[in-house]
Amino acid sequence: MNQTTDKATIHMSLDELREFASRILLENGLSAAQVPGVTETLVAGERDGCGAHGIYRLLSAVRSMRLGKINRHASPTVTEPGPSLVRVDGDRGFAQLAFEAGRPLLIKKARHYGIAALALNRCVHFAALWPEVEAIAGENLVAIAMTSNHAWVAPAGGTQPLFGTNPIAFGWPRPGQEPFVFDFATSAIARGELELHRRGGRQLPPGCGIDRDGNPTTDPAAIAAGAMLPFGGHKGSALALMVELLAGPLIGDLTSKESLLMDDGAGAAPIGGELILAIDRSRFSDTPTSADQAEALFQEIVGQGARLPSQRRYIARQKSLAEGVHIPAALYEELAGLGR
Repeated sequence: MNQTTDKATIHMSLDELREFASRILLENGLSAAQVPGVTETLVAGERDGCGAHGIYRLLSAVRSMRLGKINRHASPTVTEPGPSLVRVDGDRGFAQLAFEAGRPLLIKKARHYGIAALALNRCVHFAALWPEVEAIAGENLVAIAMTSNHAWVAPAGGTQPLFGTNPIAFGWPRPGQEPFVFDFATSAIARGELELHRRGGRQLPPGCGIDRDGNPTTDPAAIAAGAMLPFGGHKGSALALMVELLAGPLIGDLTSKESLLMDDGAGAAPIGGELILAIDRSRFSDTPTSADQAEALFQEIVGQGARLPSQRRYIARQKSLAEGVHIPAALYEELAGLGR
């Protein structure tokens, strides 16, 4: 590990970053069962060039543990509410452990029935969804995942926070290469981007949020005190509501407003539900044409000079695997201080 010449960043290999994050989590009392999954999610964000979902999120994870909002020794329970359904009660632990507990059965049922659903309940969510859909797509299954969080986002035309940033992720397996994946918030920006702008004293683009009086603003602190906005007006708002319903009432879990009320001003990571679908595309047809059609479509996109979602992450991933990553020195020192 070494600092760059301008002293502004710390250079780390991915293994060093992994050891750094794991040590801090263990020193803050997180069980050995939960540490690997949480660590890999943090490393994946940094590795793929998505700082808003990378090691920065360790701040939220540790804060939530210290506030007593996370069960450090969670023991997920897996049940089967239906032939093609899996439910995991996360026992108020991090979602990564609950996902790993339910994933084998989800994959088995998807291959048997053609489609299966996994509900994660009472889980703490603090980072990106693409690790889940990538893992399922790696099993040659199509994946869709969504989760709600705290009520930070006003509905289109409204002025009060009601929705979470409510991300949706999708994964499509591709032969001989990384899957096609997208993962985006239904808000104009991710909550992590807002926080990074606030920490850096930088303004946000117009259209990201409103202040507490409902006035448009580009000040991240004013938006945090007011409300974020959905992307695309009523379209993003409708998608956010869909996520609220599917990751909340449908699976018997909290809405984003209920999650925020349960937080009671502590500022901890959201706790609630996540819905994951896995689909075996081969079950809809006895020919391999679906894969060929998909590849032709992808080639049409890149042939026009456009970029597929996830391409930039995969490029960043290859660079990080070879060269490591650079962490802002101030953030590194703040994170290092989280240990005992």
